[in-house]
Amino acid sequence: MNLETKWLEDFVALSNTRSFSASARQRHVTQPAFSRRIRSLEQAVGATLVDRSTTPVSLTPEGQLFLVTARNMVEQLNDSLAHLRGLAMDNEALDIVAAHSLALAFYPPWISRLQKGVGELPTRLVAMNVGDAIHVLREGNCDLMLAYHDPYATMQLDAEIFPSFSIGQVKMIPVSVPDTSGKPRFSFDGDGPIPFLSYTQGAFLGRSVRMLLKNEPGRMRLKTVYETAMAEGLKGMALQGVGLAWIPDFCIRDELANGKLVRAAESDWDIPLEIRLYRCSLVHKPGVEKLWRRMMKLPSDFLRA
Repeated sequence: MNLETKWLEDFVALSNTRSFSASARQRHVTQPAFSRRIRSLEQAVGATLVDRSTTPVSLTPEGQLFLVTARNMVEQLNDSLAHLRGLAMDNEALDIVAAHSLALAFYPPWISRLQKGVGELPTRLVAMNVGDAIHVLREGNCDLMLAYHDPYATMQLDAEIFPSFSIGQVKMIPVSVPDTSGKPRFSFDGDGPIPFLSYTQGAFLGRSVRMLLKNEPGRMRLKTVYETAMAEGLKGMALQGVGLAWIPDFCIRDELANGKLVRAAESDWDIPLEIRLYRCSLVHKPGVEKLWRRMMKLPSDFLRA
């Protein structure tokens, strides 16, 4: 029997996605090439492993049985390679993608605290919007993703394929510059229109704000005067006294402390957010898997910023 390791990895990927096209994207090959590799695996083992007549595809009884062997072989090979590479893996930088606001204000204190639990941890960080970050993670072009958890499941991240750690509980706060008496210049008190600093339509944080305002009569008073996808952009405009904005609290701690920004509404207008660290279980990189195992053993205070 002549089996190629990549065929086994292909089969494990297909068992997770149940889609030839999705698996081909994850394995960075064309769909016809991926299909040929699965056929080659079936020919090598002498059995039909995949039932192609169903949508999504399913595994045959022989495929279900062989899946256990395939997973064990892939995991044992990866563990062996990780052991042989030894300390070299400890010094390999991890590629992390993160939402812009998390990259600028959340990541530095969080990674510093994590390193106290796992030791030196070389990383490369790239900031991008959440949609692009998810695509990069799905394609296996990064090791980890730092993102806001989506309670409405619009990100469509399967928990088995994309395991995650909760690493922070934060909130978005409506803020404004103060007036001469220290009260918010823009607030929901009164009856007039409120200049509103808004996230653009596709921005993840904008969706959270829209969900909050959906059933609030006060939303009719908000008049959008500026839009951007980035929280730091809204913060800059809020500091210029242009309008009211919802901004993650970790982005404006100093400004709230020194009075440059103040709350524009009571705490029932706050938006709770959870921050999670994601990986893709279909991409086997010893350094990532070693870090993940270490993190699973850490007390929660090391994981949270």
